[in-house]
Amino acid sequence: MILDITKSNFEQEILKSDKRAIVDFWAEWCNPCKMMHPVLEQLDKDLGDSIKVGKINIDNDPELAAKFGVMSIPTFIVFENGTMINSIVGVQTLEKLKEILK
Repeated sequence: MILDITKSNFEQEILKSDKRAIVDFWAEWCNPCKMMHPVLEQLDKDLGDSIKVGKINIDNDPELAAKFGVMSIPTFIVFENGTMINSIVGVQTLEKLKEILK
């Protein structure tokens, strides 16, 4: 299940997670972001037992986007043990997202 991440649950769901997590920084008005939704659903279906997949709406939580230096969307950031370990910007393939999770 893709998680809706907000400033109120970010620490618990992502930073304190015992699983690696990928977070999609997106916005409702962003067409490339909308294109990524089916890819994220497939990623969650394929790897959801071993990772967490979350989405942060930058219009609702701009401080989280600013904290991690998100300048363009979609931006995907991978976290492990509370630390940002990888990131990639723009529309991506399922294979590329799996690759950055390794």
